[in-house]
Amino acid sequence: MKLFLEVNKFTVVLFVAITTVTSLNSIVVGQQPSTLPGVVRGAEPMWVGGGLQATEPTADSSLLYSECANPHCGKCCKQHAKPQRLTCRSFLFTWPCQDSADLRLDLCDPLVTDRPDFTEASSTVGRGVTQFELGYTYFSDKANGTRTQSHSYPEVLLRQGVFRDWLELRVAYNAASVNNNITTVNGSEDLYIGAKIGLTPQDGWLPEMSILPQATLDTGSAAFTDGQALFGTNWLYSWELNDSVSLAGSTQFNRTIDSGSGKEYTQWAQSIASGKSITDEVGCYLEWYAFFPDNADTDGVEHYLNGGFTYLISDNIQWDVRAGFGLNEEAEDFLTGTGLSIRFR
Repeated sequence: MKLFLEVNKFTVVLFVAITTVTSLNSIVVGQQPSTLPGVVRGAEPMWVGGGLQATEPTADSSLLYSECANPHCGKCCKQHAKPQRLTCRSFLFTWPCQDSADLRLDLCDPLVTDRPDFTEASSTVGRGVTQFELGYTYFSDKANGTRTQSHSYPEVLLRQGVFRDWLELRVAYNAASVNNNITTVNGSEDLYIGAKIGLTPQDGWLPEMSILPQATLDTGSAAFTDGQALFGTNWLYSWELNDSVSLAGSTQFNRTIDSGSGKEYTQWAQSIASGKSITDEVGCYLEWYAFFPDNADTDGVEHYLNGGFTYLISDNIQWDVRAGFGLNEEAEDFLTGTGLSIRFR
């Protein structure tokens, strides 16, 4: 009954969040700010007489993207062999020697998700785009002769692009069930909110980056709440090494509560993940991540290794599966899970 009430409470919060985000999006109409000079995209194949022909863009070509009043920004250009829906400005800054064309992302590419790995994506979803990510994870751990099993669900993350293509608002809700030989505890966890800000696109070895201020709010069940709002920041970075291999990482710090003493402290987290495209639809990843408590009384360092697969059902729907294990005594022994991500654009 308590879990049912918490789910109802979250439903109301989520409805208010979606309504607010939708209202904010409706305010931002018309042109993007005058920050992009006129740029010309590189040569791309175009449909010519039913076949493909490499064509250099010209001043009257649909490949020419003008400043702010750009009619192709956020719209698909059907002249391309692969249609494009270019965002106007997905990052705040460029690296030296980059131009404004590097600030754009193609929304006709498949969706990029934050799950199933621990490392968040370094890109935003784009203004007006809504993305839902949800899943389930099973944990198993044995300590002091007692086996504890945990279930995490529905792991809902709502990502909404607002105001500009480089800004994304985020709300997440999750519930848990923990049981051992003695007792079983069910309930909802504290609500998560955040805002991802796209900083830079990749330029060679200089990474694509974003920053993610985030917080958890005191909304969870008695067994799972921290009892107060806790804030943190996540720095995200990634590199596309070639057409099929990528490398990503995250460095974050968050205020949290010691599980033994109830004392507040800062927890640092670090991750490194490598991804590979096996086919156009199937991808895989391998990742290490760890938690480093700073001035905690009882909580210790935890190291994990995990990996998994993703399958693109379509450009806007992705299914994933993952499994991992702890690398030291403080970490959970084993984890596995699955999830689904859906993009609306």
